[in-house]
Amino acid sequence: MLSKCLLTMLVSAAVWGQNPQDDASIRDVVKKYVDARDQRDPQATEALFTADADQLVSSGEWRKGRDAVVRGTMASSAASEGKRTISVESIRYLGSDAAIADGRYEIAGINGAAARKMWTTLILTRTRDGWRIAAIRNMLPAAR
Repeated sequence: MLSKCLLTMLVSAAVWGQNPQDDASIRDVVKKYVDARDQRDPQATEALFTADADQLVSSGEWRKGRDAVVRGTMASSAASEGKRTISVESIRYLGSDAAIADGRYEIAGINGAAARKMWTTLILTRTRDGWRIAAIRNMLPAAR
């Protein structure tokens, strides 16, 4: 019985982290998020989030609920018109329907200033409509 449970756990763990289609879908959601921000498209942004999504930004503002996330995202994009990029560096699965995507988040060209370099963590869940963002945590690395 113990060996059967162990085998099931090992197979499940392998399946969660070995699905190239899920990796590609998650990376696509992140790209669509960046594109929707660049285009300042609230409808496209809204479609990428779960209803209960939240976002903690580097300023400390905590946006709770999809409507607050979209409003804050659009206001932030309007205030800082730089080009945003998120380069996903890792995806870790917490199960078959939940994943953490970590990446470098950069905003370049803000009023001629040097690029703002941060880290971002996105928690995604699989819904009947595909992968959606449930939470974002942005952080500005401390100076060393």
